[in-house]
Amino acid sequence: MINMRAIKYILLGLLASGIMVTACRKPYNPTIVSTDNSYLVVEGTINSGDITNIRLSKTVKIATDTKVQPLLGATVSVEEQGGAAFALTYNYTSNKYDSGSALNLDQTKKYRLHIVVDGKEYASDYVAVKNNPPIDKINFKPNGDKLEISVDTHDPTNNTRYYRWDFDETWRFHANYQSDYLVDDAKNIRLRTNDQMTYYCFASDTSSNVLIASSAKLSQDVISQSLINTIPSSSEKLELRYSILIRQYAISKDEYEFWQNIQKNTEQLGSIFDAQPSQLNGNVHCITNPAEPVIGYVSATNIQQKRIFINNSQLPQTWFQTSPYSCSLDSALYFNPKTMRNEVEAYILDGGGVPVESITQGGYIVIGYTYSGRECTDCTIRGKVQQPSYWVP
Repeated sequence: MINMRAIKYILLGLLASGIMVTACRKPYNPTIVSTDNSYLVVEGTINSGDITNIRLSKTVKIATDTKVQPLLGATVSVEEQGGAAFALTYNYTSNKYDSGSALNLDQTKKYRLHIVVDGKEYASDYVAVKNNPPIDKINFKPNGDKLEISVDTHDPTNNTRYYRWDFDETWRFHANYQSDYLVDDAKNIRLRTNDQMTYYCFASDTSSNVLIASSAKLSQDVISQSLINTIPSSSEKLELRYSILIRQYAISKDEYEFWQNIQKNTEQLGSIFDAQPSQLNGNVHCITNPAEPVIGYVSATNIQQKRIFINNSQLPQTWFQTSPYSCSLDSALYFNPKTMRNEVEAYILDGGGVPVESITQGGYIVIGYTYSGRECTDCTIRGKVQQPSYWVP
């Protein structure tokens, strides 16, 4: 998919005709940024062998903090040249338009994406279905203070030559402290049940960079150790167990050049030595108004994917992961003779502290609790307790 985090910069690259370079780097604020133009962004690939998923959105101004939102209410279909049409419906879970089932397209035919939204009609060029070879292997190796993840693939027929990847990553992590207790609605401190534990969680993210490679200059159609992701050794992602699902796309030379421009416009700006913004020549057009820019490139291929799991025990034991929070553990007593206060009431029941462990006298009389902040005891702030269906123990 197109880097959603960089949509603002894509509009800049589409409309900017150049940048005035001076001795010092200065912000580039073209007049067009202040306009209300909002253009269609089309993300996705026509999947010839499985469910097709397409995300629609609109560009946003560079200077605004507005987040890119999915575009609802569109009529979307995959059309065979001179033949059938396959309707896509909006899926509110994925925020994409999908075919609901595998399309199983005829690889001897050409296909396009057709969109009607906001009273306008859009369509991609008809494209041939490209055969996509499987991913041979996902590699991972420590390199200094980071973990590098790469892929190997090859096409024995030497017909693919141009490749693109994206990925979903998931990791299991834990909070700084395991809280055995909670405060209920009646402000009573009680033991948590197993279903109420918030120590271990799962978190996920998606790729945000353009990942492409080509074997066009090689005698054999072989891609070896193409870098997909880099994770700092201190990252919480590597704390317990990490998984990455990589999707591979076979693309045309034209689409490869489109993604190269996306790279230049979104990942390399900022230095006078970097490539300057350039026109994004995708293959999606506005039929209603041919002069209206549309961002996106739609191709057709059988998407290949592969998943691996990486355990912390497979990584250098000199690596230490760090929490995103600075945490400490304090104690609160029901009655502190030094302060003459009920600290449990002040710091936990009323103060919002999360009880961690009980403090006892004589081994069984509870006189207080250790406690910390929610961010240090509740992993659900940044993850989910429920294990994903694909997770292998």
